[in-house]
Amino acid sequence: RAAKSTRTVVVTGVPNGLLQDEIMADILTIHFQKSRNNGGDVEEVTYPTGNKGVAYITFEDPEVVNSVLKKEDHQLEDKRLSQSYPLRVTSYCENVSSFIIHLLPLVWEP
Repeated sequence: RAAKSTRTVVVTGVPNGLLQDEIMADILTIHFQKSRNNGGDVEEVTYPTGNKGVAYITFEDPEVVNSVLKKEDHQLEDKRLSQSYPLRVTSYCENVSSFIIHLLPLVWEP
């Protein structure tokens, strides 16, 4: 079984405070399971996280991560939402490394 980090994507742009957290997690699960969103079986949705508007989606199959990342335009749509919301989807590892790169100039002084 592949490591969790290779099966996880980071989703930003999740509408905050509109619905109960459990309902938003359900809507995210449905979105990322749909084939039209290049999705697949979702193992776990982590929402809310420590950051507003951010969720972590872990898939059962690491191949789904690649297909989800290839989709250009993720729009979160559900009858419980008053409008659609654009989502930004990045790989879990990429997000962590870009965070570290962002911090380096702050802590490293030649």
